[in-house]
Amino acid sequence: MTMLMILLHLAGATMLLLYSVRMVRTGVERASGPALRRAISGVERGRVLTAAVGTLIAVLLQSSTATAVLASGFAVSGLVALTTGLALMLGADIGTALVVQVLSFDLRWLVPVLLAAGGWIFLNSSARAMKQGGRIMLGIAFVLIALTMISEATAPLKESPFMPVLASYLSADYVTAFLAGLAFTFLIHSSVAAVLMIAAFTGQGVLPIEASLSLLLGANAGGALIAVWLTRGMPVAGRRLPAGNLVFRFAGAVAALMIVRFVGLPLEQIGPNPMRQVINVHLLFNVVLAIICLPLVGPAARLVQTVMAEEAEPDAAARLRPASALDRNVLSNPGQALASATREVLRMAEMVEVMTRPVMELFENGNQQEAARVRALDEEVNEAHTAIKLYLAEVNRGKLSAEEAERSMGLTSLAIDLERAGDVVTKKLIPLALEKNKKKIAFSGDGWKELTDVHDRVMTNMQLAMNVLVSDDVDSARQLIAEKDRMRGLERASHDRHLERLTGGSAESVASSDIHLDTVRALKEINTLFASVAVPILSRSGQLLESRLVAAK
Repeated sequence: MTMLMILLHLAGATMLLLYSVRMVRTGVERASGPALRRAISGVERGRVLTAAVGTLIAVLLQSSTATAVLASGFAVSGLVALTTGLALMLGADIGTALVVQVLSFDLRWLVPVLLAAGGWIFLNSSARAMKQGGRIMLGIAFVLIALTMISEATAPLKESPFMPVLASYLSADYVTAFLAGLAFTFLIHSSVAAVLMIAAFTGQGVLPIEASLSLLLGANAGGALIAVWLTRGMPVAGRRLPAGNLVFRFAGAVAALMIVRFVGLPLEQIGPNPMRQVINVHLLFNVVLAIICLPLVGPAARLVQTVMAEEAEPDAAARLRPASALDRNVLSNPGQALASATREVLRMAEMVEVMTRPVMELFENGNQQEAARVRALDEEVNEAHTAIKLYLAEVNRGKLSAEEAERSMGLTSLAIDLERAGDVVTKKLIPLALEKNKKKIAFSGDGWKELTDVHDRVMTNMQLAMNVLVSDDVDSARQLIAEKDRMRGLERASHDRHLERLTGGSAESVASSDIHLDTVRALKEINTLFASVAVPILSRSGQLLESRLVAAK
């Protein structure tokens, strides 16, 4: 095999590996994204437990970077303290190391099973959780295929005349090897993929263990740098968490590099072969780093807060205020004006989504400050609603085609629905949450799970609705209407189970009965209002029935 073909095969395998890791993460986020976000925002029960939650989330997402970005977003809104976020990230890095452990085993026999089962589930299932489960299985299969391709592509490199020279240089110059591992990991934006590739090169005999360990430690530092880069546009409260994690990981990686270089490790006791030694050192490094750094998250948080001083930033509502997409300069061009209005409706939907997201936390803690922030954001929703109606009224005074007129009416109706959804949050859900906490009412365990499940589905459907608004995709619109029907069934099932608990004499169910039923109805109403975005799309394509009634005989 020529060097060009080797590099081509290696590039293809690398891209497949990156795509596969992202595919698994996407499947997990779509199947249980709101639940993961709530888990991150609710970890305030000790550093060890917080680290354990971070480990679990990173295993599910196959990415500590994704965990860092999610946690940084909650840090901006004040739902996650910096000390909590740092503990979460120490656990998340252990989670990605566990993912590497599992994927490094010879699981090629599992590939056809995952491809067959995952492909069938993904193509034939209409339920979101099952469909995304199929996506995850396909992603894992593609990861295993990519690792096999990397092994096959790198095998001829052992005979290449320049590889011994390069390997010898990296073994001797540990600083360059460390920086190369850091740069490579940052370039491909995946520490899991980088570590797997380093291990594969080591297993093929392309890299000696000395060079591999330096590259590995550089990859660990580079993995923390990715989150710093991805959150660079966030407010300072969001940037502190990845910066603090980078301090931990970079200092730890440099210290480990010195130990490996000048003290040495009992590699024979760590693993039976060079590839397994690299993988096990990766896990050992992250576990030891977490043990050492968990007691230090407090001082580290204070250091980062001192270095990265708080900026004078507006609150969530004010940050959204200047972002209006309505462009009065294009009013004479209906096509551009309607596109401008669509962007503003999307912004309005995003604001309602931000308002709805902390509802379950409000039911748990009754935070008056958070409730006030949500109410302030509702004022922005109302202003956007009024501005959109007036803007579209001016557009309608011009010459519009029949299709443009229909589009204008649809956007006006959707803006009205979104304004109503915001009102449901502020006038129904928030009062219910505050009443529950004021009267010290507790939901039953089953009742709380039902409510959080309904909330998770509503949040996921909101994202789907916004995608439909942007894409105008018929298949996604059909899925959104199908989710509306499922929500109706979910409400009915929750109502029936709640009545069963009342019949059974559950004291918690009796006390929380009205709040429970009103909350489910309010969440269903929000879901229905967001699902309205699909109606004009399906009507235009002739895929919507005029009535659900059976024809009279």
